[in-house]
Amino acid sequence: MPLLRATRPNFLLLALLCVALAIALSGRQLPLVQGLQLVSVVLGAVLAHAAVNLLNEYQDFRSGLDLITQRTPFSGGSGALPENPEAAAQVLVAALAALALVVLIGLYFLWLRGLPILVLGVAGLLLVITYTGWITRSPWLCLLAPGLGFGPIMILGVQLALGGSPDTATVVVALLVLLLVSELLLINQIPDVSADRKVGRRHLPIVLGLHKAAWIVAILLLGAYLLLAGALWLGLLPMAYALAGLTLPAALWVSWRLPQVLDRPEQLPQVLGGNVASLLLTLALLALGLWLGD
Repeated sequence: MPLLRATRPNFLLLALLCVALAIALSGRQLPLVQGLQLVSVVLGAVLAHAAVNLLNEYQDFRSGLDLITQRTPFSGGSGALPENPEAAAQVLVAALAALALVVLIGLYFLWLRGLPILVLGVAGLLLVITYTGWITRSPWLCLLAPGLGFGPIMILGVQLALGGSPDTATVVVALLVLLLVSELLLINQIPDVSADRKVGRRHLPIVLGLHKAAWIVAILLLGAYLLLAGALWLGLLPMAYALAGLTLPAALWVSWRLPQVLDRPEQLPQVLGGNVASLLLTLALLALGLWLGD
């Protein structure tokens, strides 16, 4: 089904894991969270992620990018619209409907929690709407925007929506997610450089070149583990959070292997796949550490 493919359902797991982190952070503070609120934050996060995917698919199809992209399982879009161009209008309507539902959920939490929800909600909405058309033209903003959306905006937003108060652990976790998700989007841009350049995008692999982009991938990826180690050493996080460090060997492998396959595109998907698996497992282990930490 083209519409379902255009949401990129496999990637929606990222939103679910980030929400799980925020719920775990809230559970450290709150004795009980209402079921309606839990369902609402999960639904809102997944719909927001689906909306940005749908808008990206629609806009990339309309710009012609989807027609010249060499797709991998981790980059280049789903291919749903090039194969089914008649579904373009449905994808746009679905994206707008998902955004409308996100806004309604946001208004519910605005009524419950007040102004802080409005600030984070508007910031998140702007990222969703402007990502493909504008943010991808600004290299450093393009780097940071995904991490900001899934990190500080989603983590803090969900915690505030559930009635929690951001603390040191929240800030550390939000920064960890920022680094990891920004790294994920950066490395996945590498196979798309040639096609993206033709439609006017200006992300870091285009502006700096592939080898410098690979260095930034390593800095972001290993920086997340350094942040985790520093927070544990300073006592800012319980030691149970060290579970997330079990994926460090995979991160080291990605950082070491990526520069070697930049000129071997047939081997690049293996590194991209290892990176995705490592990131998702890191977030899952971090969430488990949060549940066990107290």
